[in-house]
Amino acid sequence: MKNERFRIYESHYKANFSLALPVIFSQAGQMIVALTDNLMVGRLGAAQLAAVALANNIFVVGMMFGLGLITGLTPLAGKAIGAKNRLEATGWLKQAVITHPVSSLLLTGIMAMGVLIMPHMGQAREVVELALPYYLVLVSSIIPLNIFFLYKQYAEALGNTHIAMAITLISGLLNVFFNYLLIYGKLGFPAYGIVGAGYATLISRIFMAVAAIFIFFRMDFFKPDRINWKLSYFKFRQALELLKIGLPIGGQYIIEMLAFSIGSFMMGWLGTKELAAHQIVMSLVSLTYMISSGMASATTIKVSHFRGQHKLKAMNRAIYASIHMVLFFMLFSLSCFIIFRYKIPGLFVQDAEVISIAAGLMLIAGMFQLFDGLQVTLLGALRGMEDVRIPTILLIIAYFVVALPTSYLAAFVFDMGTNGVWLGYLVGLFLVSVQLFIRYRWKVKKMS
Repeated sequence: MKNERFRIYESHYKANFSLALPVIFSQAGQMIVALTDNLMVGRLGAAQLAAVALANNIFVVGMMFGLGLITGLTPLAGKAIGAKNRLEATGWLKQAVITHPVSSLLLTGIMAMGVLIMPHMGQAREVVELALPYYLVLVSSIIPLNIFFLYKQYAEALGNTHIAMAITLISGLLNVFFNYLLIYGKLGFPAYGIVGAGYATLISRIFMAVAAIFIFFRMDFFKPDRINWKLSYFKFRQALELLKIGLPIGGQYIIEMLAFSIGSFMMGWLGTKELAAHQIVMSLVSLTYMISSGMASATTIKVSHFRGQHKLKAMNRAIYASIHMVLFFMLFSLSCFIIFRYKIPGLFVQDAEVISIAAGLMLIAGMFQLFDGLQVTLLGALRGMEDVRIPTILLIIAYFVVALPTSYLAAFVFDMGTNGVWLGYLVGLFLVSVQLFIRYRWKVKKMS
């Protein structure tokens, strides 16, 4: 019976993992680049590092919203590919190529206004003065980043996640190289300090956009799209459909980021050591989250393809295969978090109190990961079904109606401290996992 069940899912395990692995490598590469940026800027001083953190904390909100907005292209084009209608898929690409540069330009203008609020965020004057020019350079990178992401999402809709991985990893190496030249002033270049790190990011993102466009016009993989391009036309109604799906996905990213940012503020109220322990555990959870996020992307692709083929049974099996793999990995992570809960934080700091606090958080974080992995995989499945509005509402309820109030009550009213904040996360993620699973089952029943 077990062997028969494995055979049912075996092909889906392989297909989903094959799609997810390049996405995971891309995300890992970006994390390494971010870590390298911090290490290289950190050599300039604490004020410079704080300035980079301040600018990035504001910038990443707009950046993730923009990327979420473009993600709406994948399920629409993927469904057309599943139906073997490459012309329709190219049509969706054309709508995106015209619509999203305009939306990116608007987003750039809105994000540039961040310079008006930065001086009023209670940060040291020196830090703000350093952050402002760096932030503006980052904002100027939104348009090339979104152009790359547009072609990335389309390639993924076609079932190819390797192209984006290759471009992302090469751009990461370029970013580190230009950091070295422009931060410190090497090989005859001026030493721009942290603004040099911004220039390096901008250069690497321009490379990403140019590389994506070059590959689209040169690679045989996209030859049918180049032929179909002349047969496709911009349609305002389809552009609205793209935004109708993309806007809630962008909202989903912001909701999650904002919820965790508020949790970090709560940790800061508890004390410096509590916040340090929180940051350590969050960095570990972010690492394991990459696996689930990559699997969610693969699930979106497979679901959209099977929907186009009208293969409901295969679609369900693909979703369950992703859930199986994510839960298996998260159970493994849970075991590691429990067994090494004192040793792992000790790699970050030597402070015994911080290590002890982090060890307690890791017990909760281990369980937290199970539901975090489940909810992001289900979100990926629902995106593949073009179901994004109700899941966004469910996220708002789970995080802002349940999780954050629970965190506050547990931490400050019932004196559970740091564990109380993470208990709120755990309760919220458990709730949203259940809600999204019920939503998924309802959608499948409706499609039957």
